[in-house]
Amino acid sequence: MDKPENNKSQEPRDMLGRSGLSARRAAQETFLSHLGRPELRQERVDVVSALGRILSQPIVSKENLPAFSRSTMDGYAVRAQDTFGATEALPGYLNIVGEIPMGVPASGAVHSQEAMKIATGGMLPDGADAVVMFEQTAPVDDRMIEVMRAVAPGENVIQAGDDVQEGEVVLQMGHRLRPQDIGVLCGLGITRVPIYRRPRVAVIPTGSEIVPPDQAAGPGQVRDINSYHLSALIEQAGGVADRYAIVPDDLAALKQNVGRALAECDLVVLSGGSSVGTRDLTAEVLSQLGKPGIVVHGVAVKPGKPTICAMVGKIPVFGLPGHPAAIVIGFDLFVRPVLRLLSGLRDVSWSSLRCPVVRARMSRSVSSAAGREDYVRVAVAVDEGQLLARPILGKSGLMRTLVEAHGTVVIPEESIGLEKGEAVEVALFE
Repeated sequence: MDKPENNKSQEPRDMLGRSGLSARRAAQETFLSHLGRPELRQERVDVVSALGRILSQPIVSKENLPAFSRSTMDGYAVRAQDTFGATEALPGYLNIVGEIPMGVPASGAVHSQEAMKIATGGMLPDGADAVVMFEQTAPVDDRMIEVMRAVAPGENVIQAGDDVQEGEVVLQMGHRLRPQDIGVLCGLGITRVPIYRRPRVAVIPTGSEIVPPDQAAGPGQVRDINSYHLSALIEQAGGVADRYAIVPDDLAALKQNVGRALAECDLVVLSGGSSVGTRDLTAEVLSQLGKPGIVVHGVAVKPGKPTICAMVGKIPVFGLPGHPAAIVIGFDLFVRPVLRLLSGLRDVSWSSLRCPVVRARMSRSVSSAAGREDYVRVAVAVDEGQLLARPILGKSGLMRTLVEAHGTVVIPEESIGLEKGEAVEVALFE
């Protein structure tokens, strides 16, 4: 029996039947294997400036939080055992022996059959192990109260160290700091934290037809959308965008600019110039600048098929197509996950680095071509108590399809479309 020539018939193909495209998952894993675990730089910053940053070391508490046992209610600090059996019909009686001012320790201790008036947040006096709320007591005179409900030891009290204990790891290395994390750090007196530096990302717009946004576009020219769009996506994802000047379709100029970006930045993203047209020079430049060079060129997705993924030395480089919708898909599939890794997030699973998703149902049917993943822009709305994903149809070069959309729905490569009412996951734009 003759041997098959190879497995080309099983390779992903574009609409013209051309092979050589990488399936999305294979492209991601191939690139990740070349990226490895990048070396990350560290710095220390004031905690008030650390929101959204990634910890480069674990945070260990040097003290208890709270540092003392304190009341969670306005009431009386008591020994719980002195209230056992107290009811409205048969109250207990306690002698008032003092009041605890806020911000200072009690001047005395609570002994048998005694109580001290205490406010929420007040420091529990020695001898007391619970607080009876005001509404569960009644005054007899200035020196005695009736207790009409028993309390258990520890009731209405936060004990010293209940929140955080001395020596406890509060936040792990690789954790992204949230507002509540800032709060607990300040409560522990930690005002500076070790974090990874934000990765610096070069954004290089290419094309002789591109002009700056503040310039009038002449015949055949278009204003630069992509580099500003990309820069905003990068900043949103935690990077520092370094937007370079527009590079015309000139091999020497492009090579010079990419070379400078490789020396100055942690990651390089080019917009335009990634397809197989005669003026598309990105692949040629990247093949000349260093090994391993281009790892992936062409991914079986729509939009975004001409995407280039490369490594020049230890620097990741991406060439994204020029259409705005393709920019978003290429960024979400490749650039954003790598940017998060360069920011210090420790989980290297592509699925864990996705955008947040919500479950919805399709508001109408959408067709696709088998053999590629199709990313459909959708708007999400609530209709009769359920989330509906409404496709925003239009060519990938139209910004309107992005402005009106809330996220994307993926039509799998083995599918020819989605049916109206079908349950889908919407990957939300951040």
